[in-house]
Amino acid sequence: MTLRFGSMTKHTTSIYRYLTGPDDASFCHRVTEALSRGWLLYGPPTLTFDAVRGRTICGQAITKELDGVTYAPDLDLATL
Repeated sequence: MTLRFGSMTKHTTSIYRYLTGPDDASFCHRVTEALSRGWLLYGPPTLTFDAVRGRTICGQAITKELDGVTYAPDLDLATL
């Protein structure tokens, strides 16, 4: 998205990630870390059951707006 303020132009990129993992404390810590780094929750969490491993898998979409960053396929989203 590009916003114009008078003669100034501000380029903002929306970044999306989907975190997944077993339903345990480590997954909650990953989401909490992302929130503390400026990511925002996007929608409700999801749950599914892995019958082979006998465990529940969680998923949570997160987004972040970044100024001055242009998306590229090699962008390491985990470091943003």
